[in-house]
Amino acid sequence: MKVAVIGCGTIANAAHIPSYMNNPEAEIKYFCDIIPERAEAAVEKYGCGTAITDYHIALNDPEIEAVSVCTPNNMHPTISIDAMRAGKDVLCEKPAARTYAEALEMQKVQHETGRILNIGVVNRFNDSVNLIKKFIDDGKLGEVFHVYVSFRAHRSIPGLGGAFTTKAIAGGGALIDWGVHYLDIVMYCCGDPKPVTVTGEAFCKLGRDMKNYAYRSMWAENTKNVDGTYDVDDSVTALIRTEGPVITVNGAWAQNIGQSETYIDFMGDKAGIRLQYGSDFRVYTAEHGALIEYKPEFKMRDHFQNEIDAFVDCVKTRKKLPSHIDTVIITARMMQAIYDSSAAHQEQKLD
Repeated sequence: MKVAVIGCGTIANAAHIPSYMNNPEAEIKYFCDIIPERAEAAVEKYGCGTAITDYHIALNDPEIEAVSVCTPNNMHPTISIDAMRAGKDVLCEKPAARTYAEALEMQKVQHETGRILNIGVVNRFNDSVNLIKKFIDDGKLGEVFHVYVSFRAHRSIPGLGGAFTTKAIAGGGALIDWGVHYLDIVMYCCGDPKPVTVTGEAFCKLGRDMKNYAYRSMWAENTKNVDGTYDVDDSVTALIRTEGPVITVNGAWAQNIGQSETYIDFMGDKAGIRLQYGSDFRVYTAEHGALIEYKPEFKMRDHFQNEIDAFVDCVKTRKKLPSHIDTVIITARMMQAIYDSSAAHQEQKLD
């Protein structure tokens, strides 16, 4: 299966490209980036493919069956829609789009064309997350009535003043960048319950004074531009009521908290689970008057490899994956409702 990787930045080089290279059924024919040096560097590094700057070259090639869209968020809808209309299957990095409206348009075109449109919510291919889902589905936690989400960093704003902190490009900040993963894990493990009401506040506080922003490390520091734009949320809090559990969200790229927190608590009436993001989890329960705590031991495979392998397989089999736009659209709607609630300073009711 011949594919094109559109966007040759960090996520492409860290995840998509190596995973395609490790899949014997996949061959990367094109590396595309508007910065020619990035595409050319990929050709040299991986020893295959052709460097291009116009993604339409790949879309017009009948040999290309699928594309990975690894560009900044503002280009996700345009490229994905163009690809589907050109008869290509698509794996688009998260978030699906900057806004719920854009994500809906992507879903509409997917339904019209019948092409595959999967979103890069890679945790749906994480072995730890899938084991938690099985625990919940098997009733080991009983009724999961509350889920608490915390993704809070002390000082970790990415690419200060660049694409990550420019709303017109990214669509948002900490919520749309990190929160999409955490909310998606919750929805996936709990069976994608329908959201009913959303109350939230998004704050743009610590990063506004870019020239005096102090930090230890910075993701995407090579895109830092203190004379650039900073108009996105660096922290967020929300309460989401669903037809299943209530979800409490506290997240931040930057808060004055000293120590980072990255976990999800699934609270059931029989047992609870704390998942450390990207790692293992612990189970807490009680039996025969005794409090019990244990950590399941299991082999953790690379979830990006799992994601790409599943995508390559579904292009051939047409199997609908859990990362399909039809399921991921729910998280897009919740994030939009949090932003809308923050702007209006009132609860949002979802039909």
